[in-house]
Amino acid sequence: MRAHGGPDVMEKEEFDLPPLGPTDILIAQDAVGLNYIDTYYRSGLYPADLPLVLGSEGAGYVADMGSEVTGFAIGDKVGCASGLGAYATHRIVPASQVVRIPAEVGTDEAAALMLKGMTACYLAEDTVSLGVGQVALVHAAAGGVGSVLVPWLRDKGVVVIAHSGSAEKAATVQADHSLHGPFESLPGQVRELTGGEGVDVVYDGVGKDSWSASLDCLKRRGLMVSFGNASGAVPPVSLLDLSRRGSLYVTRPTLFDYIATREALDNVAARLFDRVSRGVVRAVIGQRFALEDAAEAHRLLEARQTTGSTVLIP
Repeated sequence: MRAHGGPDVMEKEEFDLPPLGPTDILIAQDAVGLNYIDTYYRSGLYPADLPLVLGSEGAGYVADMGSEVTGFAIGDKVGCASGLGAYATHRIVPASQVVRIPAEVGTDEAAALMLKGMTACYLAEDTVSLGVGQVALVHAAAGGVGSVLVPWLRDKGVVVIAHSGSAEKAATVQADHSLHGPFESLPGQVRELTGGEGVDVVYDGVGKDSWSASLDCLKRRGLMVSFGNASGAVPPVSLLDLSRRGSLYVTRPTLFDYIATREALDNVAARLFDRVSRGVVRAVIGQRFALEDAAEAHRLLEARQTTGSTVLIP
């Protein structure tokens, strides 16, 4: 893309591979994951220099390596969920950002799951660690992150109230309570389900449209985890408003602060693939598009007409 805007700013282009640096890995990609963060970069909500190749998440095989790379071999099944440049057949990334994919996980599953799954990992385990019987509200529960976060939390013994954009989506979510409908009615439903108390944590990737309702669903001293802006950026926050609503806590985390080192990345990836191997979470691929049809995939994603994960096939 050479300009910010709607889905049509994306262009298909042939390219020549530049030389690899000594610590780089060339990945021949089988699949690319579509994530809502891609639309933020496309629209200009998140800054990045133009021209820009979108995408953070992709999986395939090691096609070449720099002279100083260790721990990998040509042909290894690998993925990367960091940086930009994933909307491509081949991608050069630093070896420090590459994750080895277990034999039992397909490249399409990894592309559909890594960024969303690692996001679910840090939300469920690191941002706050909920215990058995505590209650969490998960927005967009049928979406990419939500479809991983809900079963992850339930495996920990957390009571999950899921909210989805339609009755059809809500029917696909295996939560303790699966709700749908306008955000305005949600606080009343949540209070009724929790005996008037509210929830310990709200996981909100929707942003502007759900902000007030999310705060009204929290119990006294509850935590608001705002990790996305699917409906637009959250408006300025009044600290007095948090006080009046019950001494609430708010955090705005991002995955890359939780995988900033090789050790942290390996730790988060290991916890994700452990849940996959145990059947706790799985890649729910709702849609597949050819990479050259990425614009249409973006349109459907922004219209909330996708379920689970969307994969682009180079």
